Amino acid sequence: MVIFRFILAETKLNKFLKYYICPMDSTRQQKVSRLLQKELANAFQRELQTIIDKSLVTFTAVRISPDLSVAKIYISIFPPAKRESVFESIKNQNKEIRHLIAQKLKSDLRIIPELIFYIDDSLDYAEKIENLLKK
Repeated sequence: MVIFRFILAETKLNKFLKYYICPMDSTRQQKVSRLLQKELANAFQRELQTIIDKSLVTFTAVRISPDLSVAKIYISIFPPAKRESVFESIKNQNKEIRHLIAQKLKSDLRIIPELIFYIDDSLDYAEKIENLLKK
């Protein structure tokens, strides 16, 4: 039996509520996902600015597999005009990003998970729904 929890996330205008359904994570998974999210944000802010091409990249969520071998990283990219090009450059530099994170976390994690990046379009979806509701 799989236990689900609901995470309530409010949009920027506090009018539209979206429910994310995700399986319960163990304490270790939660700690590793927070650690990866923090280190990825620091790495992109300091060392990897050339990859993002003066765009705003936000790491909205990190989900870790139960065996800590795979990390699904959800990112939001602003402005939307550069979204595809920035996302492709991040995917192309995946090995370099993982190596940089491994250097930072070598004392905390024995094995660095494989990084899989996804575009988080939940804010775009919320804005679309809000615009439909205004009409």
